[in-house]
Amino acid sequence: MHIGFIGLGVMGQAMALNLLRGGHQLVIWARRPESLQPLLAAGAVACATPAAVGQRSEVVFTMLTAGADVERVALGLDGLVDGLAAASLLVDMSTIAPGMARTLAQRLGERAIDMLDAPVSGGSQAAVAASLAIMVGGRAAVLERARPLLALLGKTIVHVGDNGAGQVAKACNQMIMVGAIQAIAEALHFSAAAGADPAKVRQALAGGSAGSRALEAMGGRMVDREFAAGVEARLHHKDYGILMDEAHRLGVPLPLAAQVWQQLNALMAMGWGRSDTASLLRVLEASRRAAG
Repeated sequence: MHIGFIGLGVMGQAMALNLLRGGHQLVIWARRPESLQPLLAAGAVACATPAAVGQRSEVVFTMLTAGADVERVALGLDGLVDGLAAASLLVDMSTIAPGMARTLAQRLGERAIDMLDAPVSGGSQAAVAASLAIMVGGRAAVLERARPLLALLGKTIVHVGDNGAGQVAKACNQMIMVGAIQAIAEALHFSAAAGADPAKVRQALAGGSAGSRALEAMGGRMVDREFAAGVEARLHHKDYGILMDEAHRLGVPLPLAAQVWQQLNALMAMGWGRSDTASLLRVLEASRRAAG
């Protein structure tokens, strides 16, 4: 197939390479020319604008940071909408607000262009290994068109519901995952304050009901004090902003998530937004020092 891809960060590059390895023709566009190079070396072709990507594609994937970025690429000047033909498809794999996903689907639908919101979970290693979990919102028939392509990117593809539902699922994913990171930070901080070795506590917990992938990975970073970014904390802060805005709109109380949101706000205020979210441990440590 003729496929376009826009959003060539750490995740997007790996995903685009997997589409190329699947035997498809790939055209790409990026704001930063240097991010194009690995894909060009693998056989992709660069375009001058998103509109040009649309003109040369049956399906376009986007993997961008924020809803405003997706809106600009899809509907802005020289955007995808100016190039995509009727019955073509946009698969947005970014993490954005459910309402934005629904609005984009409606606006594109007015031009007979289909859209799926298909955010992912699993991180950069899963992107490389094509083992992402993909949560899809949109019409079932449209998903079936895209399923062979999504199968090149992930091992779990779940149709959650109509447009926007994929983003709802991703918000739930982030709520649970970052909540777990906060709980791990509190447990390890408590263990150190109480005179136990956090590394040994983590080892003990890993063998019981508290064991989890989050404890293994994020707890390991905390114990080793490796706070260089795996996923930058500012991205989890952005995702939690989406979650809390949606909860406010719906009038849904999320008391635990609200506490985690405040800890993420504190992390950002302390200047650790480009560090790993394991830095939630450092927020607790700083608060304890400040309290004397």
